[in-house]
Amino acid sequence: MSSSRLPGKVMLPLAGAPLLERMIERVRAAEIPAEIVVITSAEANDDRIQRMCQGIGIHCFRGHLTDLLDRHYKAACKFGASVIAKIPSDCPLIDPKIIRKVFQRLYSGPFDYVSNLHPASYPDGNDVEVFTFSALRQTWKEAIRDFEREHTTPFLWEHPERFRIANVRWETGTDYSMTHRWTIDYPEDYEFIRTVYDYLWKKDRPVFFLQDILDLVDTHPELAKINEKYRGVNWYRNHLESLRIIAAEQTRISEAELV
Repeated sequence: MSSSRLPGKVMLPLAGAPLLERMIERVRAAEIPAEIVVITSAEANDDRIQRMCQGIGIHCFRGHLTDLLDRHYKAACKFGASVIAKIPSDCPLIDPKIIRKVFQRLYSGPFDYVSNLHPASYPDGNDVEVFTFSALRQTWKEAIRDFEREHTTPFLWEHPERFRIANVRWETGTDYSMTHRWTIDYPEDYEFIRTVYDYLWKKDRPVFFLQDILDLVDTHPELAKINEKYRGVNWYRNHLESLRIIAAEQTRISEAELV
């Protein structure tokens, strides 16, 4: 709830429900035999998230506000997880099929960590990372830099010499990671996502897919212009001097930051 750029973004309304509830609807549609847990902070202003979870029958774990690595590790311990999937709550257009693909790749292993992010190819906002508890525990013990703690997994994917890592690329061979922004961090992102839901969400068909959104944007190109100034803007831009496997072309500074 304390997002600095868009406070309360996970509870903004989408198709008559909080954004986070709509996202959980999509995660459930992946039909992975696993528990879904919302991992939020112990701060008082996140009480509202816990109440929402209770109302829809979803587990809620609360921990450190900024040390998300600690939060994920302790949640994994509490629920006895052997495999953990990290899907950021700013991805309300996540495609359930992509979640399944990343899980399937992990189990085709053996792998310690599989994502669709290194390198990324799907539209931004389809972030899925799946990793073993043993890899998470090792990361929790050894990661010391602030961004490693805040973003949970950088220590893991920055050490391919230590962990067995794989990546899922979009089978089309197209890279939309820097040209299609479907995540939520700014008011314009919410306007885009809300408009997509207005077009595609139906009570009798609540889950739509990546191709549905691409077709919609092709038909209505004005939609992509809503948040185009933030295309390619992600947290990497603040840590390029420290990240080993992230190249400068995988991020950019927003127009607002250039002013």
